[in-house]
Amino acid sequence: MLYIVGLGPGSKNLMTQEALDVIKKVHTIVGYITYIHLVESMLNGKEVITTGMRGEIKRSQKALEIAATGKDVAIISSGDAGIYGMAGLVLEVASKMDQQIDIRVVPGITASIGAAASLGAPLMNDFCHISLSDLMTPWEVIKKRVDAAAKADFVICLYNPRSKGRPNNLREALDIILQSKSENTIVGIGKDVARKHEIEKITTIRDLDVTEVNMTTIVIIGNKNTYVSNGRMITPRGYTL
Repeated sequence: MLYIVGLGPGSKNLMTQEALDVIKKVHTIVGYITYIHLVESMLNGKEVITTGMRGEIKRSQKALEIAATGKDVAIISSGDAGIYGMAGLVLEVASKMDQQIDIRVVPGITASIGAAASLGAPLMNDFCHISLSDLMTPWEVIKKRVDAAAKADFVICLYNPRSKGRPNNLREALDIILQSKSENTIVGIGKDVARKHEIEKITTIRDLDVTEVNMTTIVIIGNKNTYVSNGRMITPRGYTL
């Protein structure tokens, strides 16, 4: 059996019981080295196979090869494996194999949900996820999606918002959003969610300092009704109070 396991945002406390049970019982763990470090205290006596950045295809192939021998193996992914994680790729690779392998996707808490809980309740009405990484999706396509989400006044969760290789994507995305949303729109930032140096901050589009944002940050941009009360970011569901 091959398990595709979402580890959650980074704390064992935010891992699902199913994820904990799977990691405990499997013979082999396959993962990106950074994610292996998140669960290394649970890996004593297990075979651990790691790859570096952008080794996703190799990891998927290796996990499937091991599962094909009859071993129980888990390939791990931060957050939820089905949201910008390993689930889709593993299933794609498996679909091209002659051998049928039992595969189970084990869900995890994705970054937007972890950050939202720390910030308050910003996701109480319709929201969307958009990754600003253009490694897999052309930047022109991403910009159209950002524009459409802003025009529809979705709460927008921006994944992979800014890196050394993409220092300007977040600023450009915010400029697109400002064509449809006010500069006073509430923005929540969750950095290193559920990890040792976690940071939460509530600001506005106007006052957001993009230099504070990196690849371990989730940026949640509110809708026109999102507000702050007692230090909490709140998007109303629509109840009459």
